[in-house]
Amino acid sequence: MVATSEEIRGETSAPWMDLIHTGPGTLAGRFMRMFWQPVQRSQDLPTGRAKPIRIMSEELTLYRGENGVPHVVAFRCAHRGTQLSTGWVEGENLRCFYHGWAYDGNGQCVEQPAEPEPFCNRIKIRAYPTEEYLGLIFVYLGEGEPPAMLRVPDMEDESQGVRENMIYSWPCNFWNSLENDPFHGMWVHRDAYEVAGRAQQGLPKVSCEETFYGYMTHTTRSSGRTVTGHRLMPNVGYGRRTSTSPESGDSVGGFDNAWRSALTWRVPVDDEHFVSFGVNMTHLSPEDAVRYRELTRAVEDRRSGLVPAITLGEAVLRGEFRIEDVEDRYQDSSRLFNLQDYVSQVGQGTAPDYAHEHLGYSDTTVVFSRNVWRRELRAMAEGRPMKQWVYPTEISVGATQGW
Repeated sequence: MVATSEEIRGETSAPWMDLIHTGPGTLAGRFMRMFWQPVQRSQDLPTGRAKPIRIMSEELTLYRGENGVPHVVAFRCAHRGTQLSTGWVEGENLRCFYHGWAYDGNGQCVEQPAEPEPFCNRIKIRAYPTEEYLGLIFVYLGEGEPPAMLRVPDMEDESQGVRENMIYSWPCNFWNSLENDPFHGMWVHRDAYEVAGRAQQGLPKVSCEETFYGYMTHTTRSSGRTVTGHRLMPNVGYGRRTSTSPESGDSVGGFDNAWRSALTWRVPVDDEHFVSFGVNMTHLSPEDAVRYRELTRAVEDRRSGLVPAITLGEAVLRGEFRIEDVEDRYQDSSRLFNLQDYVSQVGQGTAPDYAHEHLGYSDTTVVFSRNVWRRELRAMAEGRPMKQWVYPTEISVGATQGW
C-alpha cells in the first residue's frame, strides 16, 4: 500500500504515519524490535564489566560474564530498584550493589544473601538474547524466537584484511541520518565534489528497487556510471568501495587490488538521539595490512590534535563561524565529511518535520523508504501479514560501489 503525497507530508494522524517514536509500545518501536540491533562495540565491554545502556527509549543493563559471553538484563534490581550496572559481575551472574541479590544471564534471581528464607524462584527480571558478531554486541528486544541475524562472510575472516569498528552518537532522531540521500553530496560535500571533478557532472538520476532484504538505490551520473547502495531493513546500510585514501583520513589508497565492504546501523537511543555503529572490512594482502594499520594509527594521532567534528558542528549551528572558516578542515577528509553531515542532519532539528516539508524529485529515496516503512506499520496496526524480510548471506553488488 503506497502512501499519498498528503500522508508523506504528515497531514494525517494515523498511527502508522509516525516513524519518529520508537519507544516500547509504539508501532515503529515494535517494528525495530523485530530485528537484532547493535548496542555496543565488543572492544568497549571488558570481561567482568557491567554498563548501563539506552536503546529506543528503554534503559537496560549490559554485562560480560567471566566466560566472555555478553548478557542484557533489566536496568534495575527487582528488590529496591537500584541500578544493576553499579554491581559486580561474578561468573555469569550480576550481583546488585545495594543488598547483593544476584541474577543469572536469563534474569533469574539466584541468590538473596539477607533473606533467611530466600524466594529466588519467584523473582525474575527481564533478559534478552545477545549475540556477538563482527566486533559488535547485538541484542534482540522483540517477542518470540529471534530471527536469523545478518551474516556477511566477506567481513568475517580478519586474515583477509583489516576490520574496524566505528561508533558515534548525534543529538537528533535516527531518521535524520537514515534519510541522507544521494543528492546531498554535491552541496554538503561540494568542495570534495569540485576537487574530484564531479561538480560538472550535473544532477544524478536516482531510482529505488525493493528486494527481499530491503531495497537498493541506483544513482546514475551523466558519465553513465551507476553506484548502488543497499538498505537492509529496517536500519542497516551496506556497500562496497575501492580507491579510498588512508593518508587523507578515509583509510586506504595506494594498495593494489584493495577494496572495502562496509555496514552501518543507525540505532535510536531515544527519540532525540541516535548512535551509529559501523563495520569496515578493508581487503588487503598481509603485507599491505601492516602498512594500512601504520597509516591508520598516523591518521588517528593527527586527528587527536584536532577539534572534534561534533564540537565544530555545534559551533557552526550556533552561527559562530562557517565550515569554510575551519582552517584545518582539509587535514582529514573523513573528519570534514563528518562535520558537513553533522551540520546538515542535526541542523534539521530534533527530528524531520513532516508537516512542513515540500518534497520533490531529490527526495526519491526518502519517499520510497517512508512508503515501505508505513506499509509495514499499517499492516502491523491492522493485524495483517507483514513482509518477511530475509537477510542474504551475500549481497550481489557487481560493479557497483557505495553505501
